[in-house]
Amino acid sequence: MSKDEFSARFWGTRGAVSSPTRQSVKYGGNTACVEVRCGEKILILDAGSGFRLLGLDLQEQNKLDFELFFTHFHYDHICGLPFFAPLYNPDCKMRIWSGHLERKDATQKSIKDYMSHPFFPVGPEVFNADISYRDFRSGDTLSPTEDIKISTCALNHPGGATGYRIDYNGRSLCYVTDTEHRPDGLDNNILQLIEGADMMIYDATYADSEYPNYIDFGHSTWEQGILLCQAANVERFGIFHHRPSRTDSKLDAIEREAKSKFSGSFATRDGLKIVL
Repeated sequence: MSKDEFSARFWGTRGAVSSPTRQSVKYGGNTACVEVRCGEKILILDAGSGFRLLGLDLQEQNKLDFELFFTHFHYDHICGLPFFAPLYNPDCKMRIWSGHLERKDATQKSIKDYMSHPFFPVGPEVFNADISYRDFRSGDTLSPTEDIKISTCALNHPGGATGYRIDYNGRSLCYVTDTEHRPDGLDNNILQLIEGADMMIYDATYADSEYPNYIDFGHSTWEQGILLCQAANVERFGIFHHRPSRTDSKLDAIEREAKSKFSGSFATRDGLKIVL
């Protein structure tokens, strides 16, 4: 990898629950997990079921230093954490970040609560890695290294969620999930976050025709993603957080229609790598 490479690789692109079926072979069934490489630096966005496979890949490469950023702690975004192999390696170092809960030690406490009875047989004390927990507030700007800038914003989701913009070497990637669009116009928080970005990965759980049946579930549509990209001059739009019921053929159809409206659209799938 070039020291200047800026890339995103998708390890999980589903929302709500994993859906490994014969009808989802092309796009995959794992829930949210995106690996971002900024040169040699590894940033990870969410730890859904795809996080397990990412861990195996990183362990094989002997890559053991990571930053993990959570949008929020709903199960489809955190369920892979106990199964991430490097966390059982004492040579591993990981910083875990979250900013949607405004309470002291929210990140560490939430993970401990998840990995506890009656939901899980062992707690995070079983991890051998060097783990540190970093709390922030949505809206803060983060700098895991001097050459990486991460802007954040609050998203419209039950219990809260955080959107991220990663700027590195003159390019930018935005990760905006889970969020529900607003009926009175485009979300100004998101517009400011994504302005002029090279790529936005966006919560496209529904189509506009489906959305009225799911108001207040906390999710958006691929059509809204296109409107945001057009309004904020974003070059590429990654359709993300697919409904568990979306088959490969249905996602193919959504991608075709999205491309006809905005040529930079593409449907994300497990294993896809995009170099910015």
